[in-house]
Amino acid sequence: MEYSQAHALARAIRESDEYKKYHALKESVMADETQAALIKEYKKLSVTVQMAMMSGQSANSEDMQRLTGITSLLMSKPEVRDYLTTEMQLQIAMADIMKIITQAADIDFEVPGLGN
Repeated sequence: MEYSQAHALARAIRESDEYKKYHALKESVMADETQAALIKEYKKLSVTVQMAMMSGQSANSEDMQRLTGITSLLMSKPEVRDYLTTEMQLQIAMADIMKIITQAADIDFEVPGLGN
């Protein structure tokens, strides 16, 4: 199998405006240690809550309250809000690219919640 086109795709992603914007925002928001810790906790709690919901369980009320509080705090900061939004947009684009590639190989690949 030829990998040069995969490397070209990787270069195109790294050179895209979306990727550059995401990494500039990430570098800026993660420079603040407290903010970085809150973002990491937000992501951890988000996954925990999503996994509970996907398995048919209700999320732990303490986790939900903590997630709600951290979300409000983070979203009140425009740069952090932009970072998280840009990250989500980049993740959706990567999922779309993965879907295109797996369809070409006739492999079933579904990511829950991304409208496969």
